[in-house]
Amino acid sequence: MKIITTIIYKVKLLLIIGLCFSLLSCNGQNKTSNYKEDSNLIIPQTNKQKVHRTSVFANFEDQIDNVIRTVFQDSNGNFWFGGEGAVYKFDGDVLSSIDGIMSEDGKGITIKDIAEDKDGKIWFGHTDGISVYDGTSITNYYESDGLLSNDVWCITIDRNNQVWIGTIDGVCKFDGMNFTPFEIPKGKIDPSRGVSSKEIVHHIMEDSNGRILFSTNGGVYIKDGNLLTNLSEKDGLKSGFVNKVLQDKDGSFWICTSDGLYHYVDDVLTNITKDIILSGKGIGTVLQDFEGNIWFNSNLRDIYFYDGASFTKYRINEDEYGPAPFHIYEDKQRRLWFVGYGGAYRYEKNQFINVTRNGPW
Repeated sequence: MKIITTIIYKVKLLLIIGLCFSLLSCNGQNKTSNYKEDSNLIIPQTNKQKVHRTSVFANFEDQIDNVIRTVFQDSNGNFWFGGEGAVYKFDGDVLSSIDGIMSEDGKGITIKDIAEDKDGKIWFGHTDGISVYDGTSITNYYESDGLLSNDVWCITIDRNNQVWIGTIDGVCKFDGMNFTPFEIPKGKIDPSRGVSSKEIVHHIMEDSNGRILFSTNGGVYIKDGNLLTNLSEKDGLKSGFVNKVLQDKDGSFWICTSDGLYHYVDDVLTNITKDIILSGKGIGTVLQDFEGNIWFNSNLRDIYFYDGASFTKYRINEDEYGPAPFHIYEDKQRRLWFVGYGGAYRYEKNQFINVTRNGPW
């Protein structure tokens, strides 16, 4: 029976990964529901390229969720995992699923982003709006409340506690009462994806100078006070399809595009991946670890490590239908997390540890 279950899961996983490649990519009336933890889930506690593969892998049925889009650690040390249809919280002792995040039409939701504001509220962006957890209850917001689109791709909260929401139809701001659209010029439709939107915003970040950067299908838009500037093909980006922007500890930027990873420093753009063999040119996410190394993914399944001189390629395991990391995160303990199709993995002592419902935490 376990063999049959595993085969069925692998077929489903292959279909999901294929779908991912096609998709990869006002006054508000509060809808509030009681917060509830599912007790059924309670669990005790240069251009030189090298290849490295190692992992500790558990059964698929043990995963926190078979698909995890994002992971976030809040100011109290709690871990939040955004899955396909559910949110999971680990408080250091117990893993629980979270009730109260509801879709407007009753359909299932996919959690795409998680953020925390200065008041300690946790924000969830998903495929049917946004949901806010204040420690006691969850409030849901939809298009009917003034949200620009129910299909939310990212949430960022800046130093002024301003909430920025990126959707398939553009950007809006939320001040706790009203949603206000923020206009960004339309980009292009990415032919490599099944998302036919010119307004989609994949990622929003605030840099060290307080500027807001938007990753779009028309390049990177930079809001500096009342000035909005654009970084795109005209500036040296071969592809204007941008998935994410990271600012490193030195103040330079790393730009994930459908044509590779660009380093932007002193107004000069350099595609650092153009001379290495990638499993896929599209870069979905990037992170700088506490030692200053750069981690990024390509073609979802492959992970690349760049120390400033050489690249090392990682794959969590050798399975043909193995885990495909979608998001990379560093927690407060300086541990690296890789989450995506196939669950959650933590990189420790030169190996990937599969973190399941049974840990290890």
